[in-house]
Amino acid sequence: MNVAKQIGEKVRHYRNLKGLTQEQLAEVVGTYGTYIGRLERGEQNVQLETLEKIADALQISVYALFNHPQFDHLRNQEWIWQVIHLLEEQPLSEQERAFRVLNEMFKKTSSLVGKSNTN
Repeated sequence: MNVAKQIGEKVRHYRNLKGLTQEQLAEVVGTYGTYIGRLERGEQNVQLETLEKIADALQISVYALFNHPQFDHLRNQEWIWQVIHLLEEQPLSEQERAFRVLNEMFKKTSSLVGKSNTN
């Protein structure tokens, strides 16, 4: 797969997570919905300046638009991405608090599972 297609797929993925249409994203970026459509299909090369505007509009880093094979297995698990985006919108102190809550919750769950397996 070529780079333009990979970037386009990432733009579509993050745009859908944000609940934006191609036209809405285009308006924020200062372009046209047809341009975003061509970009998402890998039919349009994108300038770095435009890529930065798209990343800003999607509230992600430009780096997130490039392929990360270590996360490919999570690509189709939309709820994980929704949790990540929800956390990204929070201040660091709230992110840390959410981590501690989840960590404690899963510790208790795994200890309960271990007890039920020994009975």
